[in-house]
Amino acid sequence: MQIGVVGLGRMGGGIVRRLLTAGHKIVAYDQNPKAAESLHGAVPANSLADLAQKLDTPRAVWVMLPAGQPTEKTVEELAAHFAKGDIIVDGGNSFYKDDVRRAKALAEKGIDYVDVGTSGGVWGLERGFCMMIGGPKEAVARLDPIFVALAPGAGTIPKTPHREGRDPRVEKGYMHAGPAGAGHFVKMVHNGIEYGLMEAYAEGFDVLRGKAGENLPPGDRYELDLADIAEVWRRGSVISSWLLDLSSMALAENPTLNEFEGKVADSGEGRWTVNAAIEESVPVPVLSSALFARFRSRMSHSFGEKLLSAMRNKFGGHLESTIPARKAKDDEK
Repeated sequence: MQIGVVGLGRMGGGIVRRLLTAGHKIVAYDQNPKAAESLHGAVPANSLADLAQKLDTPRAVWVMLPAGQPTEKTVEELAAHFAKGDIIVDGGNSFYKDDVRRAKALAEKGIDYVDVGTSGGVWGLERGFCMMIGGPKEAVARLDPIFVALAPGAGTIPKTPHREGRDPRVEKGYMHAGPAGAGHFVKMVHNGIEYGLMEAYAEGFDVLRGKAGENLPPGDRYELDLADIAEVWRRGSVISSWLLDLSSMALAENPTLNEFEGKVADSGEGRWTVNAAIEESVPVPVLSSALFARFRSRMSHSFGEKLLSAMRNKFGGHLESTIPARKAKDDEK
């Protein structure tokens, strides 16, 4: 199948490479021309108009850009070049209410809008992308070959009992969640949960590290090997997870995590999840606390926040500013 891809950063580039490997035809565009040229096998476009011309009709394009104005402007410009029967996919982390608005506006021109909450980070090329999809049933069905290629597949995960008669696509790592906005709504809550899980690990490892602290009597102290604890918990523990896998990797590479300052960003989905909970009158003490902990991390930095930074770096390639060597040495003490 042929599809255009706009935005060739960490995840966009991985999406293109995974699709090319599966035999799909890609027309690629990025503001940086070298990004498209580096994707061997893709047809580079020098503008959105050029991309639209190089796609066969009915056209489909996957937009993989930061939420907000970059995505908004791109969707608007693509719509100017697209026609009835074409599909625009937003695979970024847009706010779901923006999806509802865009879908309504594009429907007036006969253009289908599909929102795809995409999880997988920089590991998606190798592991596949978990996708939560919103949009018209017919458009989603037409794009199924793309979703099959991007998804992780069933793999070796055992089947869940009593799922007979349910949508088999979810067992391959993607789902049609509902109409416009539903995909990004599910992904938004996914990221809110991610905040809570990461914060729980960060706080727990901070407690483990603190057991060697000077504020405790010498007889009450333990020098615990955090890298080994993370590793043993990965193997049969009820708190095992991919996030714990990544934590174990980070701690094995550098148990002090002194290359991280501990400033933890929030990309919007955590705030949107808490706001949605307020609208629904649903209590979310863990998710809101995890969000507020990220705010606090920008004021002072604990070991747990360094682990948060390490996890974000491992699964998403998120980098933070380099700290002075002097401070790194102080953190090792």
